[in-house]
Parts: sequence; structure tokens; C-alpha cells
Amino acid sequence: MASPQADSRPQPAEGPASLENFGYRQELRRELRFMDMLAYGLVFMVPIAPFAIFGSVFQVSGGMVALTYLVALVAMLFTANSYAQMVKAFPMAGSVYNYASRGIAPPVGFVAGWAILLDYILVPSLLYVVAAFSMNAIVTAIPTAVWLVLFVLVNTVVNYLGIKITATVTRWFLIAQLIVLALVVVVFLIALGQGKGNGLSAGTALFNGDLFGWSLIFAAVGVAMLSFLGFDGISMLAEENREEASKIGRAMAGALIVAGVLFVLQTWLGSMLVPNPDALLNGGPVAGDEFAAAAESASGHWMYVLTSLATALAWGIANAMVAQGATSRLLFAMARDKQLPSFLAKVSPKHAVPTNAVFLVAGLSLVLGLTLWFTREADAIADLGRLVNFGALVAFIVLHVTVFWWYVVRNGSRDWVRHAILPALGLGMLVFVVINQKIFAQLIGGIWVLLGIAVVAFLVATKRTPMLSGMSEETTVDPDDNLTPAP
Repeated sequence: MASPQADSRPQPAEGPASLENFGYRQELRRELRFMDMLAYGLVFMVPIAPFAIFGSVFQVSGGMVALTYLVALVAMLFTANSYAQMVKAFPMAGSVYNYASRGIAPPVGFVAGWAILLDYILVPSLLYVVAAFSMNAIVTAIPTAVWLVLFVLVNTVVNYLGIKITATVTRWFLIAQLIVLALVVVVFLIALGQGKGNGLSAGTALFNGDLFGWSLIFAAVGVAMLSFLGFDGISMLAEENREEASKIGRAMAGALIVAGVLFVLQTWLGSMLVPNPDALLNGGPVAGDEFAAAAESASGHWMYVLTSLATALAWGIANAMVAQGATSRLLFAMARDKQLPSFLAKVSPKHAVPTNAVFLVAGLSLVLGLTLWFTREADAIADLGRLVNFGALVAFIVLHVTVFWWYVVRNGSRDWVRHAILPALGLGMLVFVVINQKIFAQLIGGIWVLLGIAVVAFLVATKRTPMLSGMSEETTVDPDDNLTPAP
């Protein structure tokens, strides 16, 4: 395949568009197809993600875990629509940072990138420490810190070797997770058929009219959202996609729907098998192994070990691997625009990956992970998860605004459904989730966002307003959503 930079003529966004249209050189290697991106998104979300946070969601939602995941899925589908619209206009790495910068203004993009950094920088550390603690519980002879270091080393090596190697490894992990999940579902159905449930009926496990309230559900969505984070990471691969830009949006929607259905199914069955549900509903301590305990009650201790091991490997290797890769692409995109130190924009000529960004993410993950391990504070780990969610939610809110601003305000689109109504519905749901988050997340996350705004204000005041390459060339959107240079 010819290098995209060999042809500098304007190309529509409905293909692997030339980055030269936007002032960039093609440095990353275009090797990914639709199925690669779909698998990447599914691994990033982790099909068995609810295993790890099931107890917390059960408690916060009043036992309506499946309903919580269903509501979260709807909210994320609105967000996927907005991603699909913006990736067609600007098919490049950087995600919300790039979309808001070009769709509204560079200072807004900087704040959006700053907000989502809270998600992307912290999430690998969260994944590593949770996985390391889980592996130590299974293999006690190996200390938690050693597991953490091993996970970081393995993922860094794979990410350094290139996106194709990463995609291949993650696809095998995806297959393994789906096999485990299929086994769990079959075992749960057999157990329920044998009357091994905890007393909750199928209807009550989905909807409990005595406890239901939208504030309750959206507070739980704020916790469950952690399972969905990662579908947006597909947009970070835009410069490594070799097919039409629209395939990126389809991969995000497809990954969301598949994962969402699996989340609802496994948590609905698990809710009817988790031991002593009343203790959780009455505010009892959450141990973190509630789903594994449900599996054990269904078919014995071997199921407890299987689900615990699958959770640890899925979070510590598969999920953390793609998280590290996506985070490095965000740092790379911001650095080449001089929004972050330029050394992060260095790309390996041999492996076509942003090596310095990959190594920085590994180092930060190791330091933060070991700090969490040293403190051994369960509340600190839970708060870290809330901060990850908060950063992503703020960035998604900016994304919805960007779709309306770019298509309707700046380009006069009259596609009211995709460019106004759906973004507005997604925006409203996410704002409600943020409002119902814990005070800690609102406070620390709010301070982080305000700090980003302060940095932008300082740059503007000192006449160093953030700018992106190629921003001087105005663009318009034609009726078919193809990006073309303005005459």
C-alpha cells in the first residue's frame, strides 16, 4: 500500500485520509482493519469487566446491576454517535482533544485533552494494581509488587513492538475471555435451574420497584461506566486505520453493543447467585470478589479460581496493554502540536510507535501502581476509579458540544438527528451522571479541569494561545459528511 504522504492532494475523510491535509506527516503505520479495531475496543472494555466491580455496582444500584449497565449502554451509544461524526471530519489520533481543537477552538481542545488525560493516565495504574492484588490472592508466593512490575514489563514490550503485534495479542486474549464468559453463563444457568439462587427473582434482579430511583441508578452508572471506558480508545487508532474513516465509528458502536449485551447478561445472572445480597444492600463492606463468590456458589471453588484468574489477566495484561497504547497515542498527538513536551512526539522508525510516550506511560503506571500497593488503601483504589470516570465523562460532554458546534453552527448541517438531537440526549445523560457522582470525584476532578482552564488562560494572556498544525486552512462539510478544503 502506498504511503498516504505520497499524495498531497486533498482526500475525503471517507478513506485513510492524508494527514498532510491537516499539516501532519504520516508516521504511524496503517495496518489495522475493522475487525482489528473491533477486537481492540472489546479488549479495552474487557467482556468480563463487571467481574471486578460487580459488588460495588450491586451495592450502589440497590441490586439492579443489569439495569445499571443497560442505562450506561444507552448513554455510551449516544457518545459513540458523536465520536463517529467527528472521526469522519478529523480522522487522526488525539480523539476528543483533536475534535474539540478543530471543531470549536484549540483552547477548548486543550481543556478536553487535559480532562481525558485524567482518564488515560490513571487507568493503566488502576488496572495494574487491581490485577496484581488479584494474582497475589491466587498465587501468594509471588508478592503483589512483583506481579505489578511483570504486568508493566510485558505490556510495554508488546506495545513497543508495534500496533500489529498488540492487535494480535489482544485478539487472543479476547477469545480466551469470551470462552470463560460462555462457561460462566452456562454454569450460572444450570445453577439457577437447580434452584441454587439467593432468593432474588429474575424480575427483581433487573428492576426493584421498592428501591428504584433515577438518582440511584445514575449514581451506579457513574461506577459501572468504568467497564465501558475503552471503546473511545478505538478513535486513537485513526492514523493506523487502513480502511474508510467510517469504519472507526462502526467499530466503536459494534464494540459497545457486544460488550453491553454481555455486561447485562452476566450481571443479571450473577445478581441472582451472589451470596448474602442483603448484606451488600444494607451497606456491608465490598470485598471485590462478589462475582467470584457467586460463581463459587454456582459450581464450587474451581469457578471462584477461574473467574478470579480471568479477571486478573484480563485487567493486568489485555486491558492494561491497550490502555497503555491508547494513552501513548494521546500524548503523541498533543506533543506534536506542542501542547506537551516535544520528546513525546518521537516515533520509532522501525516499529512505527510513539516510543517515548509508551515508556512514559509505563513509568507513570509503575510509580502510581506501587504507591497504591504500598498504601494498601481500598478506598484510594476506589477513588482512583471514580477519578478515571470523571475525566472521561467531562471529555465526552465536550465531545457532544463539539458535534453540534462543528456541524450545525459552523457548517450549517440540517441533519438534526445525528448532529443535534442525539448529542443533546447524550450530553444530558452524562451531566446527570456527573451530578450524581461522589463528592470526592467532583472535587478532585473539578480541580483538575480548572487547572487545565487556568493553564489555557495563562497561555492566552501571554499571547501563546494553543494552535494545531494546519489550523489556518478552513474546512467545510459537504452533505455526505466528507471533509473537503474550502474553496
